[in-house]
Amino acid sequence: MIKIGILDLQGDVSEHQMMAKNAVEKIGLKADVSKVKTASEVAECNGIIISGGESTVIGRLIKENSINTAIKENQIPVLGTCAGMVLLGQETDFEQPLLGLIPMKVKRNGFGRQKLSFEADLNLNTLETPYPGVFIRAPYAYDMEDEAVVVGQIQDKIIAVAYEHHMATAFHPELTNDTRIHEYFLKEVLNCVE
Repeated sequence: MIKIGILDLQGDVSEHQMMAKNAVEKIGLKADVSKVKTASEVAECNGIIISGGESTVIGRLIKENSINTAIKENQIPVLGTCAGMVLLGQETDFEQPLLGLIPMKVKRNGFGRQKLSFEADLNLNTLETPYPGVFIRAPYAYDMEDEAVVVGQIQDKIIAVAYEHHMATAFHPELTNDTRIHEYFLKEVLNCVE
């Protein structure tokens, strides 16, 4: 049985937990999906999901609680959504702690403020049919190194990235009824465990 941890520091934690549980059930996987807060809890996980929220707050708490060390030392795959995408980048347009697990720069609030939030059908190269993207104060990625794979973009803005066993999305898959992003991540975790 694998363990998926939903980092419970801020943001759409319960929504991610529900979506991950639904994805586990849909693909018939034996997995425990739990909220985690401490470095020791994170270290016991096979995969970690970092939700949307305020990336500066989440980043500071990750660093203060040595969660960044637990993730890196144990080479834990991470799915980062919205603020999670910012944290997975190596550089952003604001001075804040980052995990730096994906070789990319990230523009915070890249699509504008809260009132400019929107939904769009996305063509992602990991999925056969469009995915319902929910964008809320969304970031976007740019200046990616060649090893990182663009999974999706809107015009010239990169909104989904895969690198090694990590994935980052600018949108909120936990706010839809579509489990395919979580399923994709679970399969990546399984590849690391096997």
